[in-house]
Amino acid sequence: MHVCLCVRVFSTVGVQHLRSFPPSGSSFCSQGNQIKSSCSLVAFVSDQAGKGAVPANLAVPAPLAYRHACSALVCFPHCLSDAPTRGVAMVPKLALDIGVCEVLRVMQLTENFIIPISYHVPRKDFHADLYPDTLGHMAAMTADEWWAGANKQVLAVPCTVPLTLGPHSHSRFYTDTFSTSPKSQDCSPLSTPSSSAAPSRSPSSTSGLSSGFLPSPSQGCSYSPSCPAGPSSKFRHIQGTVLHRDTHITNLRGMSLTTPGECDGFCANGQRMAVPLAISGGQIAVLELSQPGKLPDTALPTIQNSVNVADFCWDPFDSSKLVVAGDDAKIRMWKIPEGGLVETLTEPACILQGHTEKIYSIKFHPHASGLLASSSYDMTVRLWDLENGVEVKKLHGHQDQIFGMAWSPNGKLLATVCKDGKVRLYDPRKSAEPIQEGPGPEGHRGGRIVWVCDGQYLLVSGFDCRSERQLYLFSATSLASGAVASAPADVAPSTLIPFYDPDTSLAILTGKGDTRVYIFEITPEVPHFIECSSFHASEPHKGLCFLPKTQCNVRDVEVARAVRLGKTTIEPVAFKVPRVRKEFFQDDVFPDTAVWWEPALSAAAWLSGSDGQHRKISLRPTDMTLVSEAPKEAPVRKYLPSSVYLEEKTDEQKKEELLSAMVAKLGNREDPLPQELFEGVDEEEWVRSRSFIHMHET
Repeated sequence: MHVCLCVRVFSTVGVQHLRSFPPSGSSFCSQGNQIKSSCSLVAFVSDQAGKGAVPANLAVPAPLAYRHACSALVCFPHCLSDAPTRGVAMVPKLALDIGVCEVLRVMQLTENFIIPISYHVPRKDFHADLYPDTLGHMAAMTADEWWAGANKQVLAVPCTVPLTLGPHSHSRFYTDTFSTSPKSQDCSPLSTPSSSAAPSRSPSSTSGLSSGFLPSPSQGCSYSPSCPAGPSSKFRHIQGTVLHRDTHITNLRGMSLTTPGECDGFCANGQRMAVPLAISGGQIAVLELSQPGKLPDTALPTIQNSVNVADFCWDPFDSSKLVVAGDDAKIRMWKIPEGGLVETLTEPACILQGHTEKIYSIKFHPHASGLLASSSYDMTVRLWDLENGVEVKKLHGHQDQIFGMAWSPNGKLLATVCKDGKVRLYDPRKSAEPIQEGPGPEGHRGGRIVWVCDGQYLLVSGFDCRSERQLYLFSATSLASGAVASAPADVAPSTLIPFYDPDTSLAILTGKGDTRVYIFEITPEVPHFIECSSFHASEPHKGLCFLPKTQCNVRDVEVARAVRLGKTTIEPVAFKVPRVRKEFFQDDVFPDTAVWWEPALSAAAWLSGSDGQHRKISLRPTDMTLVSEAPKEAPVRKYLPSSVYLEEKTDEQKKEELLSAMVAKLGNREDPLPQELFEGVDEEEWVRSRSFIHMHET
């Protein structure tokens, strides 16, 4: 039979910028010019190592499942790349991904890279005929036994069927990380480098969607959420929709594109938005959500900070209070008049001083009013009482730049992620030093942190050692044990900014300059990350900011509402869950939500040791019935079965109807017979023809 082999060249991985290679020849653990495998596939390598040749031809000897009926040697399609080949080596058979029918993988050695090249048979499931028993890794005898005359063969072992099978088992990896216990040592990766659906790339690429390597032992077991047997989310078909143009704010000019990586780019609350402008003096425009439309061509009234803006955010309990951190290590608090800005503001209501270096970011306490945390280049985190305008706490322990920080849902703890590769946990009221510390993202390009799953876990977005964007999940009770799960995203320069909805456990992430918005459901149980449908914008956005839950249209099953900052526009985006019975209130996706826009206690009360919780309200309209209490609908068949129409007829009646239909069909044929279509000959022509024949005979 014919077998079609698909060749996949992975993105450049492994050792890069290799030096001091021999000028010619194969010096990369290859056996001459051919490499053999247990399934009798032979890969021939071109001798022209310096002319761009790569492991190209696959030949199959006759007596196997790959055999052609009329040929003892069948050549399959070539695999070509732009890089000259220095040598090749074959990966052991037991390392192949049999779940996607990978039958051969070779490693191409080029001048600067090592590139895996995978050969696949396009089949959907595991096929035993492609994977006979292969040689194991245990020696059959010692050198002394062989020297004494013994002859033993290496035992053959079967190719183990993977636990995760299916046509999509190679789309994406989700790695669960466990502590180094005997239980965790039993875990084995379910996917191999060939499983990543990375597109073919030239060796000049330095990164890709997948590295092509197995997870390190410290990363535990991998899990593929796209496997049909895996868990699914009720939000897996969530849809992001840009609302009508009548709700947009357009003609926005002169936006600043140089805000630091620790800044979200812009911020919004239920009433207004703040957008930094590329104007000297650190000016910020304040726009009202209730006034959509085209902005005037003239200059807008702004807030003038007199220095470059580092970060800014709205007070969650006062929609008219904007706090701005500047390059001069000062924090300015601005009061927006009722109805919005009508003139430029130059004098802040309050200025906070204490940091000795530029400020990274600022975060308000989720429960206490007027309590603000700030991080700075002086590697400290300070807490401020805005009511009195004083510094109340100073936290130490960081060794490098602080990428991000987040308050716990109960407001007791503060978590930070740092450039020194550490995730730290503080209890500010008890100690100025971290109470927990653990390994964080390996990359040093940026990071964000947010609490998830009712404060049980910390979600960190950052970069790995190859500068690929990654998501990490840490247990809040054991940071030292490392991440319990991780999920790869893609390759991009900007840090993924997370937004977490505690009502639905959805984490929505995007970066500045991205067009894609990732959506995951975070669960306390394995696999922790369940990927949902992504939202794709038509053009890159400068930021995405989410509004209070009360802004959502629950009648249309809208679970989140955001505003998207484009090049010259601000567009509302609604994230909806498709449901059939929208006339009922979907209480399974709309639990009681916390009123986080109202303070639970004052800053002074929190500093004295008190804790508070937000009250909760229901989003259910008064005229809607809960879907859990809706009457059950009997399934309705679109078409009635044929027995309904034939149940009152006997066999004789059915036979007569069938014969009548056949006779009627034959009797209704009005097509003439072929001989009836023949035309006759004129009488004069017939007489002339007979006369000619008679003369010819005489």
